[in-house]
Amino acid sequence: MVILVFFALYSFGQSNLRFSKEAIAEDLDQLYTSLQEANYDLYAYTSEEEFAAAYQEALRSIGKDSLTLLEITKTFQRFVAVANIGHTSIDFPIPAYREYATSGGTLFPLEIAFESDRPVVRKNWSGNDSIRLGMEVIGINGKSMAEILEHIYPQISAERPYFKQAKIELYSFPRYYWLAFGRQDEFEVEILDGDSVRTYALPAINLIEGYEMKRSEVLNARMDLRFYENTAYLNPGNLSGDEQQYQYFIDSAFLRIVEKGSENLIIDLRNNGGGDDSFSDYVVSYIANQPFRWHESYSFKTSAILKEYVREQYDTTDVFWQEVLKRDDGELYEYEFGEYEPQAPEKRFTGSVYVLVNRQSHSQSALMAAQMQDYGFATIVGEETGECPSLYASIFQYTLLNTEIAVNISKGYIVRVNGNREMEGVMPDIFIKDYLLDEDDEVLDGLLEKIGALR
Repeated sequence: MVILVFFALYSFGQSNLRFSKEAIAEDLDQLYTSLQEANYDLYAYTSEEEFAAAYQEALRSIGKDSLTLLEITKTFQRFVAVANIGHTSIDFPIPAYREYATSGGTLFPLEIAFESDRPVVRKNWSGNDSIRLGMEVIGINGKSMAEILEHIYPQISAERPYFKQAKIELYSFPRYYWLAFGRQDEFEVEILDGDSVRTYALPAINLIEGYEMKRSEVLNARMDLRFYENTAYLNPGNLSGDEQQYQYFIDSAFLRIVEKGSENLIIDLRNNGGGDDSFSDYVVSYIANQPFRWHESYSFKTSAILKEYVREQYDTTDVFWQEVLKRDDGELYEYEFGEYEPQAPEKRFTGSVYVLVNRQSHSQSALMAAQMQDYGFATIVGEETGECPSLYASIFQYTLLNTEIAVNISKGYIVRVNGNREMEGVMPDIFIKDYLLDEDDEVLDGLLEKIGALR
């Protein structure tokens, strides 16, 4: 998953264009048709009748003669989100957010995390020190948090509320609040303080100086290797990028780990956006004691839209993409990747392996954790992942004809190694809550204490 980095927004085009009712309806019809044709199973979690009703509702909502790109994006995402498929979505409207920022836009001054479904203060940029981290937010501007989330949830594609909450933490509550309610310069915020509810009048903060320039993004995986007494700690970073450089880092890291004679190895997959199986398998090959796969099954749906995308974006002589092109439109088929071989015995780590996960272990990082758990290669530590390791994913993207809004479609279905298709994330073997996703590292510190290593 990719999130917003403010200073990268300037590379995007204008969002102040307006489109006619006819052009919007044409794009909505294209969106509906393409989802039916290209998504692996559009009706996995929502019935065909419910989705048809959502289409009619979206069509009726195009009431004005013309709408802005932001209005259209919100309408289309509300429609797409009815499918409840995390990887089938329309991205956050970055161009509109950028223009709002550069025109002096403001945001809600509190960032929120969800702890046991409770929205609590994660960051406080309001300047009011009476509001402490961990306090529960009860309501904003006369609306309860339940009512507010009813407006925000339709802008988020996810299989279940737990994952929607993780995505709100990921992209941030202030951004989503703006998306749902527009600009508001003052906020009357109800906060639970002990047994009593207190009301605070908080001014909005400047989007750039007061928010984007102070905030650190939640996804922060970085290549890192360090040692704690008898324990090695490895953060492999995001599972994407320059694969040769990535493999060089992993090779050198395990060379040092083996040479140092570490008894324990901690692999940190928290706050990780995922990536590609070739990256994750390469890491796993250093701890595996048998040939392995990263899934039980991996199935695809081919379509005319996907074939056009493949011809434009990929090497069509590749066997994988040839399989897509030779199949009939709409055909479902399983692709066999084969087993991945472990590294030579002298290169592998043979001690105890622990893998850290949290609700922000996304996509391939969640699949990687499930893979190591299912084969018995590692003990999983932390909290349940937001992403399910059996999921509709393997996305591709195309743009709508008139508005050029980009649509992400899940063309594949992945089943984790042990075959479990339940709607649940990777469940840790050792549960340690990652409270507030803050600078206090409860998960790592708790594991180091448990295994007798020191920070």
